[in-house]
Amino acid sequence: MDLNQLRNNIDDIDKQILELFMKRMELCKSVADYKIANNLPVFQSGREQQVIDRIKSLTNDKELESGTAALFTTIMDISKILQNRKMLSDGNSSSYIAPDFENAQKIGCQGTSGANSETAARLIFGEKQITFYKTFEDVFAAVQSGELDYGILPVYNSTAGTVSSTYDLMAKYSVYAVKEVCVEINHCLAARNNISIDDIETVYSHPQAIAQCCDFLTAHGLKTCEYGNTATAAEMVSQSNDNIAAICSVECAEQMGLDIISKNISDCSVNRTKFICISRDIQIDPEADSISVMFKIPDTEGSLYRLLTKFYVNGMNLQKIESRPLKDGSFNVMFYLDFDGRINDPAVKALMNDLDENVEYFRFLGTFRNI
Repeated sequence: MDLNQLRNNIDDIDKQILELFMKRMELCKSVADYKIANNLPVFQSGREQQVIDRIKSLTNDKELESGTAALFTTIMDISKILQNRKMLSDGNSSSYIAPDFENAQKIGCQGTSGANSETAARLIFGEKQITFYKTFEDVFAAVQSGELDYGILPVYNSTAGTVSSTYDLMAKYSVYAVKEVCVEINHCLAARNNISIDDIETVYSHPQAIAQCCDFLTAHGLKTCEYGNTATAAEMVSQSNDNIAAICSVECAEQMGLDIISKNISDCSVNRTKFICISRDIQIDPEADSISVMFKIPDTEGSLYRLLTKFYVNGMNLQKIESRPLKDGSFNVMFYLDFDGRINDPAVKALMNDLDENVEYFRFLGTFRNI
């Protein structure tokens, strides 16, 4: 049998598999109708394990047992998604409060005047008064307590990547992301009294800013020290008589009365940071098309593969996936995902319901317009 004949035979078998798959999905829809009528959940773990055990026992090739288990696990995941869609299709769209940035009175961010967080806040709130906090956690705590209407936090930089502390705090505090903005970051090296770069003993800045300017700092052999914020670092330098410098924005350096030793010191010419605006309650912009969630998956074989398959089956684009350690002494992680979707889309509701039923821990973190 030549290669073309082999391929033709495979095509014939694929057609039969597809026909059987379609029949199976029709039966699954009938199962969904039964579950609706009898108020049963979509996910029934005992039944799923029974199917996998039976399929493995029917596989007459030990080398294919894992493959057949993966195949039928995927088929069952598709089935659950279709059942969730059907069971949620008759539900009414939920109504949510839209963000009211125009009438917001209590707005906060970390740092001091001149910080990039302030720039991000100005993009949303214009010239409204902003309260500055010492740490990111102070901002989260103030939002959760109601001390603030909205807080602004950095989440991701195009050069240095994730702002890990923001993700860790999203897990710790009961708040929601309601908007996302992007700020062009233009770092400079600034110091007092126009000192020479060769005389600088230490450069202070936020660890993200230091990471974003690594090439410049290495080339000049500059020692660095992490500080809470680029603007507070600049403020500290402006009040010191030591031969120290700060990495901050040009506007911040000028505001603090510092001399700019070198401009445009970022490793990449295009250096941007995304910031999120958080609130205590769920608030949803009618134009929101990006959804953020967090979850912990079972520490079992193939669990991450199965989870990602759900997004593919639903035709939803994953914008970003992050993981952070649980900090409980284990090596387990919490996953953070941003994906395309609108909160009232039945497919999104089905996916979120599926995740809620099938992962160890699940939480909706917010929705906003993708930028």
